[in-house]
Amino acid sequence: MLDGLRRTVLAGSALSTKEAIYLSSLEGAELFRFFSVAGEIREKFRGKKVDLCAIINAKSGACSEDCSYCAQSSKSLADVPVYPLMGERQVLEKVREAKEAGVKRFCIVTGGRKVGKKELHEISSMIAGVRKIGLLPCATLGLLDKDELSFLRDSGLERYHHNLETSEKFFPSICSTHTYADKVRTIHAAQSAGLSVCSGGIFGLGESWQDRIEMASALRELSVDSIPLNFLIAIKGTPMEGAGPLNPLDALKIIGLYRFILPDKEVRVCGGRRQVLGEFNSMVFMAGADSLLTGNYLTATGTTYEDDLKLIEQYGLETG
Repeated sequence: MLDGLRRTVLAGSALSTKEAIYLSSLEGAELFRFFSVAGEIREKFRGKKVDLCAIINAKSGACSEDCSYCAQSSKSLADVPVYPLMGERQVLEKVREAKEAGVKRFCIVTGGRKVGKKELHEISSMIAGVRKIGLLPCATLGLLDKDELSFLRDSGLERYHHNLETSEKFFPSICSTHTYADKVRTIHAAQSAGLSVCSGGIFGLGESWQDRIEMASALRELSVDSIPLNFLIAIKGTPMEGAGPLNPLDALKIIGLYRFILPDKEVRVCGGRRQVLGEFNSMVFMAGADSLLTGNYLTATGTTYEDDLKLIEQYGLETG
């Protein structure tokens, strides 16, 4: 059956939910065959280029939202830095570091439900600075509307990042202060404003394979451009501090599954890559990824620019 699904995807046809569930059940030798096919699909639709992005936690902590996985949420007792919006000079220093390392995109991230009007204007100036330095500006600023997003677009914003996080059915299990529908509205607003959209989720929250497939299907229907895949880091002090880590082979299977379901999109491996995959990190491209978040995450350590560039070179791939 795997060979038939390979032909289906390479021919440009979409998988059914039943076919995706079959792929999620693969184990043993068939699982490694699955990874090989996912890598083949990646190469056909995405070529040999790897898209690298870096982020800065430009405003941290004291968030009003109660997302159970997040160290900055209102439910979290985690020891994380709390500070207001950084100054432009400090942000642009990090942009220059990323530029020198060969990164293509840079995302300004803030905690909270959404940024205020004053912050929006300050960030618009930062976005113009990112563009001037030569990177593609991205932002994660919460539940913005079309007018706010259009203002940022006019300042040079290229892409807006706003995760669905999980399936519509499972979402109430991880957050009650905003809804899945709020997230979908924000994605539509960004698209209506003429922005590229980056949207994915986080895995290891207790969701099922069905939930993972449903989120992939929703992202396909929304026609987002980049799909960030995050793996839970169970941070002490969060409601999910006792959650066990994902099996690294399951994390790789998620990458491959999203490549099968979204063959022509950027499948970007982000938070938790180092912590969950460990030595299996070297298999991310074989499993279908074509994009990485490099450097540190919001409140946890990531991988170095140097290590990621070395991995890309070893695979015979290149940044671009």
